[in-house]
Parts: sequence; C-alpha cells; structure tokens
Amino acid sequence: MSRYAATLAVIHLDRTSSTPLYLQLYENIRRAVSTGQLAIGTRLPSTRDLATSLGVSRNTVTSAFDQLLAEGYIEGKVGAGTYVAEVDVIPNQQPGLLSSHATASPCTLSQRGQTMLSLRDTIFRYRHDPIRAFRPGVPALDAFPVEVWSRLMTQHWRYAQPDLLSYGDPCGYRPLRECIAEYLQLSRAIRCHPDQVIVVSGSQQALDITARVLLDPGDAAWMEDPGYIGARNVFLGAEINLIPVPVDAQGLNVEVGKFKYPHAKLAYVTPSHQFPLGYTMSLARRLELLEWAYQVGAWIVEDDYDSEYRYQNQPLAALQGLDDSGRVIYMGTFSKVLFPSLRLGYLVVPPGLVDAFAAARAVCDRHSPLFEQAVLTDFIREGHFSRHLRRMRMLYAERQATLVSAAHKLSPYLNVQACEAGMHLIGWLPPEVDDRSLSQDLAQQGITAPALSTYRLEPSPCAGLVLGYAAINSETIQSAVKQMASTLPGAIHQSLKASTKEIAYFSTPNVLRSAS
Repeated sequence: MSRYAATLAVIHLDRTSSTPLYLQLYENIRRAVSTGQLAIGTRLPSTRDLATSLGVSRNTVTSAFDQLLAEGYIEGKVGAGTYVAEVDVIPNQQPGLLSSHATASPCTLSQRGQTMLSLRDTIFRYRHDPIRAFRPGVPALDAFPVEVWSRLMTQHWRYAQPDLLSYGDPCGYRPLRECIAEYLQLSRAIRCHPDQVIVVSGSQQALDITARVLLDPGDAAWMEDPGYIGARNVFLGAEINLIPVPVDAQGLNVEVGKFKYPHAKLAYVTPSHQFPLGYTMSLARRLELLEWAYQVGAWIVEDDYDSEYRYQNQPLAALQGLDDSGRVIYMGTFSKVLFPSLRLGYLVVPPGLVDAFAAARAVCDRHSPLFEQAVLTDFIREGHFSRHLRRMRMLYAERQATLVSAAHKLSPYLNVQACEAGMHLIGWLPPEVDDRSLSQDLAQQGITAPALSTYRLEPSPCAGLVLGYAAINSETIQSAVKQMASTLPGAIHQSLKASTKEIAYFSTPNVLRSAS
C-alpha cells in the first residue's frame, strides 16, 4: 500500500462541479484534518507527487496547500516535507458536516434567528424563478429605458466626483432627497421637507428600520389581512405580535382592529391600493384610523408601493397629507416604478423621528450606493422619470385589459375583474377551493399565480389567485391564460370533489364587497 494511501483516500474531486479543483482539494484535506481522518503528524505527499496521483496541475495542489498552511492545518518542516499540524479535532463530527454549504442546527440559533429561519420559504419564494406569467410585484423590465440610464451612469463615472466615492449621509444623497420631496408634494399631497426624507435600500429596509425604532419585541401591530407578506415577515422577524385586521371595500376595518386590540403600537396599511385585494381606503376610514392613532399614541405605516399606477384618474392623495398629529410614517419604493435590483426606496418621517431613523439607517449599512442615487437624481430632474411613468400607465392599462379579456374563457372557474389601479388583479375561485394546491399545480405548468390564502393570517372561505400582469407582454398573457384553461377545470373539480359542490359563475365575494 502506498505510504500516502490515507491522504489519497480522503480526496474526492468532482470534475463536473463548478467549484474550482483547488478549492475542492483544500476542503477535502481541511475536513479530514478537522475530523481526525488525517492524524496529527501525518506526512502529506509532495505537491508534485500529489498532482501526479490526482491527475491535476501542480499549481492546483500548491494553491490548496498554501491556503492550508496559512490557516494552520498543515505545516512544513525544512528538508522533511509537509505534515498535518496540531489541530483540535471536533468531537463527534462526521466527515462531510463541515462543508462550506453546511447549515447551523436550529438549536445553535438565537430565538430571533430561529424565527428568521422559519420564514425562509416565503422570503426566498421567487429568488431563482424566471419572470413569467403571472408573477406579481415586478414592473415591465422590457420597457425600461436602459439606454438613458446607461448614459447617465456613464457620465457620472466618467466625471466621478470625490464626494460620490466616499462615505455619504445616512439619510441619503441630498439632491435626491430634494427631488423626492418635491415629487411627493406635487403628486401625492405629502407634507414634508427634504430633511424628513430618508433614502433606504427598498421597502424591506424601510420596514425593518421602522420596526427597530418604534417597536419592541412583544409589542402589538395591526396587520391588514390579507396583506403584504414582506411586511409580515419583517414584523415577525422583529418578534412583533401581529393582530390580523380584516379588509373590506373601504379598506382596513378600524372598528374590528379596535375591538381585537385597541392599544396596538402600530398599524401597517396600504390605503391607496390595498395589497393584494386592490381596494382604496375611504376618507371616513382614513380619518377614523388617524383619530385612533392620535388617541392611543400609535404609529401608522403607510406603504404607498404602486400609487403611481392609476388608469382613470390622477393618483390619490396620501394618508400622510391628512395627518395633523405626526403619527404617519410614509414609505415608497422605486422597485415598482423602475427596476427591483436598484434597491432604492424612501421614508418620510415626522420631524421628531428624523434623528432616530437616521441613526438606525447608519447602523444598518451606513447609506445606499451614492452613484445610483446620483443617477436617479438626474433621471428625475431631466424628466425621464415622469415620461417613464406616463408610458407605463398606458402599457399596464393595455396589459390589464388583455388579461381581463382573455380571462373570460376561464369562467366559471376563475373570475377576473378589472381594477382602476395597480400591477395585478385577483382571480376569484369558487368558495372552498384549495387555492394553495391549485397554485402549486399551476407552478408545475410554468405559471406563477400565488394563492390568496398565503397572504392571510387567518383562514377565510374566499379563495383566489394573485395575477400580476405588468411584467409580461400581451402575447404571453394570452398564452398563459390558454394554458390555465386546460388546467383549471380538472384541478378545481378535484379540489371540490369531497364537498360535491357545483361550480357556477360568481362575483367578487360579498364578504369583501360589503363594508362591515
């Protein structure tokens, strides 16, 4: 037997893997040393001999040995070769468990870490999926003016200013904050000064900072039900006690919220275009919500995620513009109006909260990338932003009309009605249909149509599918609807088989249309 048989036995190289061979070799030896498979003092082959035995280049072996030497797993003895160094063996450790892809056991996590881990299925739902029908929440990336953006970015890099290469203000690039404040004052009737605007890395960070600053673990917060999963995950991750409050045609039902938990610390709402149902909160409900917040000292988070997209009238005035007591934290994002990977959004906070939010923003990651903020500033100032919005309103109106027209062939299995705003529609299913199972069946057919029940905290007999149309062209919409027409009947009949319900044409559920 070769004197180096023990070393060769622990090395297994996968030449089909995307992981470089030197990293595989390093990991094999490191793991064998850590687990005691290669005993302390074991002499290793020379780099030349090992390279010959494994059929790899000598540089591959040298690179792996250099890393092992640097980390102390092996040591060289002048004139005597290379040996396994004195490394503490991890007890009860089986080979393979120290892989770079290993996952920590839940018992090693903090309580908050375990909560985060439990949310992974919803957090990473679409991370590898292509943008296909009918994925919600994604704008028309095929219609974004890439050439304009590229030109502005090139100009900034060509004439790069030192202040864009250094650290910036945690609240954001000042010219951008001025543009945002001016835009919100004109388009959304927001009452704010640029000092109140804080640029963040999208709506998720806006929510995370808000939870850090305003809530403690165990505090109660009203949550629209159904509602935005991203907000739900942030609050659950912060160990907030979520109070599901139903939504009807007038928006969040404030009376129910006060009955269930009158002294909640915060209410999360999407008043301009409720997500996902699409309703607009009535003026009476807005005033009732503001009065409640004032009386109990609660905060209101107004998520204005897609208010730019109204197809019949001008965008509605924001709830924040009605607030005379400084209880509303307003948030918006450029992910829905430009492109998601930009990772830029903003908060408008009451003057008394600016310092606390700025400090929390600095703790998170100092500030958002300055070059992207500078490019966005020019994009707005030169009029490209407003032109892009006008084009997208027309395009999305056309795509929505295509979906509604094509979806007629899905009745009586799916009822899709037009909406005057937004980037998605609800496809209502017959009562008691298992919309999650149906959504999974469609996913296997290459169609993304999230189940309405996944957005709920409490069960409801109202079943449906969330159908995003903004990101896909008319041809794809029609093709996907045709494919659904061949899938839905069998899947729905199977779901209703146990209850022997008959399928008839139906309207939007009364429980949602009524203002209870």
